[in-house]
Amino acid sequence: MAEYRIDELARTAGSTVRNIRAYQDRGLLPPPRLEGRVGIYDDSHLARLRLIGKLLARGYTFAIIKDLLSAWETGKDVGEVLGLEKVLTDPWSDEIPGTATLEELMATFGGDLEPAEVERRLARTMELGLIEPEGDHFRVPSPRLLHVGAELVAAGIPVDSVLDIAEQIRDDCDVIAGRFVDLVREHVFQRLEDEGGEDVAEAAAMVRRMRPLVKMVVDPFIARAMESRVQVALGAQLEQIRDHMAAAVTVDDAGARR
Repeated sequence: MAEYRIDELARTAGSTVRNIRAYQDRGLLPPPRLEGRVGIYDDSHLARLRLIGKLLARGYTFAIIKDLLSAWETGKDVGEVLGLEKVLTDPWSDEIPGTATLEELMATFGGDLEPAEVERRLARTMELGLIEPEGDHFRVPSPRLLHVGAELVAAGIPVDSVLDIAEQIRDDCDVIAGRFVDLVREHVFQRLEDEGGEDVAEAAAMVRRMRPLVKMVVDPFIARAMESRVQVALGAQLEQIRDHMAAAVTVDDAGARR
């Protein structure tokens, strides 16, 4: 088993010495073994530190993390704790991932490109999380997103422009998700932490309710925004098309009367 001093542990875990000491003060991380005045940590501390980081990233409070770790360690009834873990880690989409070969991607998006350009586009597409290398093919986490991109390219929009808008929309959605999570953290998780973090079931139920609520809010707002934007941006062009059609009908009518 590997051994680490505190600075080595922090570097290996991608954390900081300050965080490690804070976790120890909160009872989340066991104390090290002492050799003289030097604390020695091992792989169990590393695994625990990485777990704490993942749980914090998922929105857990320190109090709930402590409950989780305590329940797992003591073998108590962890049904409610695992229920919260499940709702936090379950995917938020029922979409089934797909696969695609390089040849299929090239046929849809590639065109006649130089190898360097193919590599550049593939790298950017993977960076956006639209495809993931998997052996001799690519895993497609969201076939729907790939289909949207294919439709836009088929409509004549350059691939780079499609990737640009995908990145912008991804970032916009991250902001929306952050607002929902901050709302729940402030008004639910913070209250649970203030009360001792005991009602884990309530936290799990709130996160579960968030799933349909997010879509129920986003769908009507995006629909209204699209209606407004389309009318403003394309209104002039639609007027020109209607005028052109009306003029054509007038000419046809005049020709018919003659």
